[in-house]
Amino acid sequence: MEEQAPTIDLLEGVLGYKFRDRALLERAITHRSWAHEQVAPGAEELARKLHNEAMEFLGDSVLGLFVADYLCRIHPAASEGELSRMKHKLVSAATLTRVSVRLKLGDFLRFGRGEEKSGGRRKDAILADVLEAITGAIFLDGGLEAASVFLQQALSEDLARVNPTNAAEADYKTMLQEKLQAERLSPPRYAVVETTGPPHKRVFSVELTWDGGSVRAAGRSIKAAEAAAAQQALETMKADPGKQLDQHPQPI
Repeated sequence: MEEQAPTIDLLEGVLGYKFRDRALLERAITHRSWAHEQVAPGAEELARKLHNEAMEFLGDSVLGLFVADYLCRIHPAASEGELSRMKHKLVSAATLTRVSVRLKLGDFLRFGRGEEKSGGRRKDAILADVLEAITGAIFLDGGLEAASVFLQQALSEDLARVNPTNAAEADYKTMLQEKLQAERLSPPRYAVVETTGPPHKRVFSVELTWDGGSVRAAGRSIKAAEAAAAQQALETMKADPGKQLDQHPQPI
């Protein structure tokens, strides 16, 4: 491992944390494709000890605890639903990928030849996973306090921006898209169909259509209207899948 010391030194600088046991960090940046190339065929148990999937599992739990604790302290008056939506936004793959890209963690990953050729360093899922794995490694090396310091710094921009309003706007749209994707349906389609009110008090009406239905909703911004429409669509699907509603928009 001596030839990798400069890379590990640089990564520790990026993370703002110096490991006592560098083997933990090396494992955290090791993709399963690299591990399987290092062992004999069929040696699955040995390969699992080399790659980062177990650390990813641990880091996911540490991340969830950190975010839940942070939100409860910063937003003590928020409801359980608001806290859940904010947490969902902060621990989402999109957020973790964005943070991973910002830290350039993909540059430090160890891949097998096939994954390297397929562009693994740019894959969102892998980038999100390595951030969780590194969180798990820091937790094992320095405990919850060290992991929390790292996450506070890494997620600082996202922590500063999140609030009940923007989390709700993002969450309903995400949940709808994931539901349609899981059912192998086309993505939802949003269209502004009407704008009313004076310039300083606009109300936007949005029509949302999907395979099997449509709804309308309104809001003080296009994002708010889209979020309200997505919420209606989810409620519609739950109550009566495939039913097409014609609802009058109510500003939110």
